Amino acid sequence: MPHLLVDISSHGFGHVAQTAPVVNELCRRVPDLRVTVRCGVQEAFLAQRFECPFAHLPLALDFGLVMANAVDVEAAESAAAYRAFHAGWEQRVEREALAMAVLAPDLVLANVPYLSLAAARLAEVPAVGLCSLNWADIATPYCGGEAGWGEIRRQMLAAYNSAAAFLKIRPALPMADLANDREIGPVARPGRRRREELAATLGAKERLVLVAMGGMEFRLPMEAWPRLPGVRWLVPAAWNVARDDASSWEAAGLPFGDVLASCDAVLTKPGYGTFAEAACGGVPVLYAARRDWPEEPHLVAWLRRHGACLEVERPRLETGELGGLLKALWNLPRPAPPMPSGAVEAADYLASFFA
Repeated sequence: MPHLLVDISSHGFGHVAQTAPVVNELCRRVPDLRVTVRCGVQEAFLAQRFECPFAHLPLALDFGLVMANAVDVEAAESAAAYRAFHAGWEQRVEREALAMAVLAPDLVLANVPYLSLAAARLAEVPAVGLCSLNWADIATPYCGGEAGWGEIRRQMLAAYNSAAAFLKIRPALPMADLANDREIGPVARPGRRRREELAATLGAKERLVLVAMGGMEFRLPMEAWPRLPGVRWLVPAAWNVARDDASSWEAAGLPFGDVLASCDAVLTKPGYGTFAEAACGGVPVLYAARRDWPEEPHLVAWLRRHGACLEVERPRLETGELGGLLKALWNLPRPAPPMPSGAVEAADYLASFFA
């Protein structure tokens, strides 16, 4: 059986959301494909996204950035973590190459741990990168002034450029230092619109606004928010929000993607997964300002072309003064949703390795 090793960053859920549709499409083309996923994200979440059987190895091969919460980067801590990660870099790559040789994959797909790509090159295993970003370009604005960063960045970019290709998913960072990039369309798995079922299960007659701040903790002080007539908030159950105008989205018993597709709006942070799924599903977006995040201007510019969206300043997230913004959001024109063609394009390319 051909064997695909999939290494996925655990920095939130967006990297899984990008990767799973590609692997699902690839398995339709290579039906006997054996899939191993190495990722620090919980297997239960992976199982919601991957439609094919897979073996899960709970291993984080990168850390992305050190975060205070879902939107705030700890720059000094991130720089220190990268210095530690790259101390003895050649030996680290050698160890990972040995571990990869034991797994004996026929192809490595990395989204987007560069250590995997460096190890694959040493182990002489074909490898492909897949993402809308790379950690060299994301981390440099926060860590670029630190001593030794030039060598760290050089090692990161050498690993990314060692891949047979880097499949750059629109909307993406420019990534000008990659010589092997191949641009593909958006990757998203829009959910099914099950509005009547969702509303009936929750007993909701109001407009539904999903609050989804990504795969890292960023609890909003919703107890202090004013009531917005005609609005029901759908929030994570773990927040334990005690309001009669709020329900946990998990209580509906539907997949997250179906909940998102069934809502009238989503309040989120700039991140690939939710932005792409909302745009492709035609769901309007309120997004929290995150001005230092390098990916934000590219994500927002794309979302403005392909969907309805408005920015929320951070102070409004504290006060909950969102009524005017929601009204303005719902009055915006709705462009035709974009086609998430990237998974098919990526799978077509990856299938050539198993021909």
